[in-house]
Amino acid sequence: MEKNVVTASSELLAKQRKKALIFIISMLVGVLLLFFISFLVGTRYYGFAETYQALFGFGDSVVVRVVNRVRLPRAIAAVVVGAGLAISGLIMQTCLKNPMASPSTMGVSNAATLGANLAILFLTGSTTSSFTAVSASPYAISAFALLFALICTSVVLALSSLRRFSPTTVVLVGVAMGSLFQALVTLLQYFADDVQLSTIVSWTFGDLERMSMGENGILGVIVLAAFILFFLLSYRYNALSGGENFARSLGVRTSTLRFVGLFVASLITAVAVSFVGIIGFVGIIAPHICKRIVGSDHRFLLPASALCGSFLLLFCDIATRLIGQGIALPVGAITAIIGAPFFIFIVFSRKEVKQ
Repeated sequence: MEKNVVTASSELLAKQRKKALIFIISMLVGVLLLFFISFLVGTRYYGFAETYQALFGFGDSVVVRVVNRVRLPRAIAAVVVGAGLAISGLIMQTCLKNPMASPSTMGVSNAATLGANLAILFLTGSTTSSFTAVSASPYAISAFALLFALICTSVVLALSSLRRFSPTTVVLVGVAMGSLFQALVTLLQYFADDVQLSTIVSWTFGDLERMSMGENGILGVIVLAAFILFFLLSYRYNALSGGENFARSLGVRTSTLRFVGLFVASLITAVAVSFVGIIGFVGIIAPHICKRIVGSDHRFLLPASALCGSFLLLFCDIATRLIGQGIALPVGAITAIIGAPFFIFIVFSRKEVKQ
């Protein structure tokens, strides 16, 4: 009898792993396909052969510049940012035992917005175009946004440490800090002039076109290092998903694990938001999709979520250019439009999401 139970369990586990691997491979193929399709979409259509010749430096010089300086960095940004937000959201949900947790749960996005607003106000004067001032210091806004996002992360984690990083405490402190920074953002926008306000609003929209190859490299290194770290800790996160007491019975230091997870996830979010602005729902939707298909094993959830996040953001970025007939709409708005009804469907579907 016991042998039959063990055999059945082994077969079920093998079937689940096969399903996970098929999904991961499918997502990888989908990401590669959308990545190459993204080169063909823009304000001007170039032929397939012309586009991919330009990718390797051949052909018309104008096409080479457009493909390599605009479309290539943008496509890479969609892959890197999507993957980063997805694994950040997954780790947030695991650490906080909250399916509603997202990369912005700790108030990081609002803090980054405040930093960017301050930079825009400092860089502009009453007679200077804000766009001119910003272009003169391309990294100033990102630096201010990143600084304030890290300050917010440090404050939330410091206050949460007083309660041993209790998930409830982290969420409540994060909500409070997010509300505080949002109020400060509102005050700054109230005193900004028309030109400054237009720049502030423009920055707030998630825009992948801002990413240069250098910024892609910075974020890419951070996301890759975080992925490797989380993968090495995947067994511990699996134990944490089983409950606080279960994890401790296996020797997992839950407080330390939560601190590491929340800090690194917030760091990814901080850097991503500082470079491209606010892009919502990717960090919530991608992990939920993968949990339903792959299961709760983080060894498979992490690569699946990363690829799913890249796929979703690539899809939304291509959609913005197609809808705008070549003129890219704010990708953050499109992710919200697509993501909100999909997330509501997940919440009210009969099958519950497993943590």
